[in-house]
Formats: sequence, C-alpha cells, structure tokens
Amino acid sequence: MVVAFQLALFALVSLSFLLVVGVPVVLASPEGWSNTKNLVFSGASLWIGLVFLVGILNSFVV
Repeated sequence: MVVAFQLALFALVSLSFLLVVGVPVVLASPEGWSNTKNLVFSGASLWIGLVFLVGILNSFVV
C-alpha cells in the first residue's frame, strides 16, 4: 500500500509541475487556448482525481 501511495503522490507532484509550467504557456501563446483547451481541462480533471486518490491512500498508510 505504501508503494501505491508513493506512486500516486509522485504522479500528483509531476502533474502539478506540468500544469504550473504548461497552463501559462498555453494561455500566453496566440490561439493556444482554443487548440489545447481540452488538454488543459483533462489535466485539471486528472489532478483533482489524483488529489482524492492520494487522500484516500493516505488514510491507509498512516
């Protein structure tokens, strides 16, 4: 269970870094928002899912 928690936490941190870097780049590029809107929303949805998953796995690890 600890390994699953660590992998989920690593995925959350990695995705957070990608979103922090990627979303401003998308918003700053001309016509970038209309082309990659679905990708940004998918990343945000995945991030929310990972937050809940890490929270659930944390209750089993601690």
